[in-house]
Amino acid sequence: MHSGADLKRIVLGVQYDGTPWRGWQTQPGGGTVQDTLQGALRKFTLTDIATTCAGRTDAGVHALEQVVHFDTGLDRELFSWVRGVNAFLPPSIAVRWACEVPHGTPDDFHARFSAVARTYHYVIYNHPVRSPLLAGKAGWVFRPLRVEPMREAARHLLGTHDFSSFRAAECQAKSPVKTMHDIRIERQGDIVVVTLRANAFLHHMVRNIVGSLIVIGNGNQAPLWMKEILECRDRSRAAPTFMPDGLYLARIDYDAKWALPHDAVNPLPWASTTLPAHA
Repeated sequence: MHSGADLKRIVLGVQYDGTPWRGWQTQPGGGTVQDTLQGALRKFTLTDIATTCAGRTDAGVHALEQVVHFDTGLDRELFSWVRGVNAFLPPSIAVRWACEVPHGTPDDFHARFSAVARTYHYVIYNHPVRSPLLAGKAGWVFRPLRVEPMREAARHLLGTHDFSSFRAAECQAKSPVKTMHDIRIERQGDIVVVTLRANAFLHHMVRNIVGSLIVIGNGNQAPLWMKEILECRDRSRAAPTFMPDGLYLARIDYDAKWALPHDAVNPLPWASTTLPAHA
């Protein structure tokens, strides 16, 4: 047994393809990313280790860089937490980096509560015919999308607002008020990438916003419709929740004092924009 003072707090950057998994959070029947990661940690350390993540992702949602922390009394080199745990993970999940943060103070690092911003990508394949190579990796829209009206609509979402119109009924967040820092919409050929950065997101908020942007992009609504949806605070007025396939948790931002070794390269080959360079 280890006392609290003996424990180390280890932080991992975890990347995963969400297609084969039932989301992040552990479930009684297993089949989640958290269950699989904790199983790999158990095999590597021969002890049970409970993990805490920065943001729970739904079934089918991917992560370029999920941030996870756990406490342990074990003494391991940081590279061992990467290579050792990866030896017990399937190809769809990988630990990309590991670091140790100061532990034992009231202001301890916490993967979720220390986060100051979160960034998501939503990747849309906009083509009349679906691509089997992008199945599970991009949301498919067969009607042509015009990016400029989508950008005009997205500007109404910037700033601090009540996002109830984009909130899932089962959302457990204490408040629907969030601050949207940035929304970028870029097109490369048949690929449209929507990048959203906010202090936090409600359940299904990104997929609900993207669904409404698509309605505007295909000409069924004017950009001002987004402002009307936002202000009415009525989920039934917005578009249906869009598919999870193209959603990627891209980055979690923290105070620079934690010096987390974020992946420097954006691993999305189709994204023309780089991730916002925030501490």
